[in-house]
Amino acid sequence: MRRQPAPPEPTTGSQATTRATRENLGFLLAKASQRWNEMLYEAFRRAGYRDVRPAHGSILIPLFEEDGLRMGELAKRSRLSKQTMTALIRIMKQRKLILRRRDPVDARASRIYLTPRTRRFKPVVERILREMDESVEARLTSGRYAQVTAALKVVMNLTR
Repeated sequence: MRRQPAPPEPTTGSQATTRATRENLGFLLAKASQRWNEMLYEAFRRAGYRDVRPAHGSILIPLFEEDGLRMGELAKRSRLSKQTMTALIRIMKQRKLILRRRDPVDARASRIYLTPRTRRFKPVVERILREMDESVEARLTSGRYAQVTAALKVVMNLTR
């Protein structure tokens, strides 16, 4: 039987974020995101939406907020590069999760719409996200959930 290595010694302050260890902030964010996405996909699969991937959320969330966005506005709201968004749109269209139509006002532009099935997915994903949020909140001390959310928003909006 192979013995597991001992966990790293806890570090504090900037020491935790500058060392190349499993305590590094970037590593922790990446692994937390990876675990979150694994849990999301498993919940989607159990709900009968095995064709929806967590990465599709970057497109779906803005469309759940406002369906029929122009590609440029969707790119802005999704915070994805043009190449990544184009690839996701193509895959999601193939999976019949979205429709791409010419803008009736400007034929050079396209608008992206949810399909009826994807509109039915919205309350499902809202329930799943609520349950996952509650699971995290139950594991944190009072007030920590709001602090974690606020800290993640700061990290998400870093410019350098």
